[in-house]
Amino acid sequence: MREHAGYACGAALGFLGDLIAADPRRGHPVAAFGRAAAAVEHRLWRDHRGYGTAHTLLCAGGTAAGAALLARAVRDVPAARTALTAATVWAVLGGTSLGREARAVGGALAAGDLDVAR
Repeated sequence: MREHAGYACGAALGFLGDLIAADPRRGHPVAAFGRAAAAVEHRLWRDHRGYGTAHTLLCAGGTAAGAALLARAVRDVPAARTALTAATVWAVLGGTSLGREARAVGGALAAGDLDVAR
């Protein structure tokens, strides 16, 4: 039960981090992943299924492997596990930024400005 409390606490901290800090304009981990995936695609792209498979394995597999290694490294340190959960939730949630963008689109639609809404 104690382990679940650490995950719940980490998730709550990550959610609060998103509410307070939202997404930074520079240095966001998801944006860094996007740049890395684009660089891999630039080097690997061919009109062939095997290259697409290699791209997927490198990007998704590399991310999953990195996450598994981090989780293993902190598995015996409850505070570090909680911090890793909080950082992961913050990085992937994006709720504050998505809400801000949705309100902007909604405002443009309410004003009848379809071009701005797009």
